Amino acid sequence: MNTYIKHWLFAGAVSFLVTACGNRLNVEPTQSVEQSQALNTEQDVRITLVGAYDGLSDVNLYGGGIQYIGDLTGDNRDVVFGGTYSTLDEIWRKTVTTSNTVTRDFWLDGYNAINRANNVLSALDKVSQANRNNIEGQARFIRGALYFELVKAFAKSWNDGTPTANPGVPLVLTPTSVVTDADSRARNTVAEVYTQVLDDLTKAESLLPQTQSYGSAVSSGFATKDAAAAILARVYLQQQNFASARDAANRVITSGTYSLASTFADAFTDASPETIFRIIVTDQDGTNDLNTFYASVPNQGRGDVRVQPKFRQLYEANDVRGSFFSTANQNTFTSKFNDLYGDVPVVRLAEMYLTRAETNLRLNTAVGATPLADINLIRNRAKATPLTTVDLAAILLERRLELAFEGQQIADIKRTGGTVGTTAYNANNLVLPIPQREIDTNKALVQNPGYN
Repeated sequence: MNTYIKHWLFAGAVSFLVTACGNRLNVEPTQSVEQSQALNTEQDVRITLVGAYDGLSDVNLYGGGIQYIGDLTGDNRDVVFGGTYSTLDEIWRKTVTTSNTVTRDFWLDGYNAINRANNVLSALDKVSQANRNNIEGQARFIRGALYFELVKAFAKSWNDGTPTANPGVPLVLTPTSVVTDADSRARNTVAEVYTQVLDDLTKAESLLPQTQSYGSAVSSGFATKDAAAAILARVYLQQQNFASARDAANRVITSGTYSLASTFADAFTDASPETIFRIIVTDQDGTNDLNTFYASVPNQGRGDVRVQPKFRQLYEANDVRGSFFSTANQNTFTSKFNDLYGDVPVVRLAEMYLTRAETNLRLNTAVGATPLADINLIRNRAKATPLTTVDLAAILLERRLELAFEGQQIADIKRTGGTVGTTAYNANNLVLPIPQREIDTNKALVQNPGYN
């Protein structure tokens, strides 16, 4: 998406909000309005949906936090965290404390955005029939995606023990206006959370349009049918439901809406044709926290996450992905997030090809294409030597090389039963602690093993 379109979308959203609120300048503050009066019109519901997207784009969520938490938790010194933030250093060292403010805000902001989505879903009767499916689908997408991220981070993985017994995270499916003792929810099981995630995302896929257009611009910054299917593919893959993961990824690929960027570098521009869902950032709104921590100082970042030779040596000499780095002050940084105001990619088409290849291989099927064809499609774009045969190890390595620094590291380690160095995938310190603030205020919550 070019700068003009990004600013157009931002200005349009602001204009919409100003128009909607212009006749309300003298009303009571929102927190003192009765809930029954807060969402009276379709315009009110649309404004609340914009607020849910704003929550989703928070730096502690898809604005960067979810991604770097996933990568730093799963890192085995492929990078060195050289910054001054002790909170991120704890995550990288796998010594997270219950008072860590990054993980605390991941939880808080996640539930805040979920609550906004719940408010939208509670007022669908105020929305016209023509628009109701789209608005419901978008709210369900936001809620389903966030519950998936929360349960992955704060609970045991699906393949660790018994999902129907392991504590997940509390499911809150109705709006919360004023917190009372009745809102002290116990943790639902991992299985219950996954059931809700699948319900939300499956319904979202069925309700959403193929594209979301604003004026003459088509934007992947808003939930679509393919965005829901792409996150579904991740969910099913995490559950080792390979047939459903394969089919969801194949639906995205065969929709024809997206195509691989012609070069690997082009995949990380705002105009990339392969970004299925992104967080829109402009110089007026939003922050790309992947730029903040991953990019070098000359590229407007802090230069905190420094890529080590150990990782770069995994790439073949002719693989352009192995040179997609920058160097400053004798340190190396990924070039995926060099644009301070660049959109944050959440899921790309390349990942769908990798998911389809892996699941087809595991199932000995060739839905859409053979695993070898899909892997070589990705490798050809990277100028890497095409493979003549492919096995599971080669596919998992390809995921690591292609999706590095995009948040999938710990998820892939856990679902495949791998290790972080010598630390097993099911170790207590690879699960984030429930924030102490939540434990103190909600006596129904039980802390994760290994944390006081």
